[in-house]
Amino acid sequence: MAFVVRTAVQKRFCDIDPFRHVNNTAQYAYLDLGKTEFFARLGVGSVARGTSAVTVSAHTDFMSQIRFEDEVSVETEVEAIGHKSITLAQRIVRGDGEVCTRCRAVMVAFDVAAQMSVEVPAAWREALAAAAE
Repeated sequence: MAFVVRTAVQKRFCDIDPFRHVNNTAQYAYLDLGKTEFFARLGVGSVARGTSAVTVSAHTDFMSQIRFEDEVSVETEVEAIGHKSITLAQRIVRGDGEVCTRCRAVMVAFDVAAQMSVEVPAAWREALAAAAE
């Protein structure tokens, strides 16, 4: 079974739009919280070590409204590991289990000092491969 990290989301007043639901742009911040916790739980992607993971592509489907009173969490898991890229599958899930948003995010390993993409480090690859099983 794949390693799924569930991240609880605390909504902010500024996340709500005039229609009284969480704006789509705020949902990208929720997805970023999920990515951050996912990489932290695996122990990879630390800027302090000189290599980070940056998002280069995201395809998102907004399937159901999220209201301020809804409890939501982000589920994040590995979909694929490439030479320089990592593809994550993410979902924003309401407390009742309904998937409100789906996102497929492609990230690359990024050398902060050199400001360029690099091969996924071996330690990351090992942790991500284990998480994908």
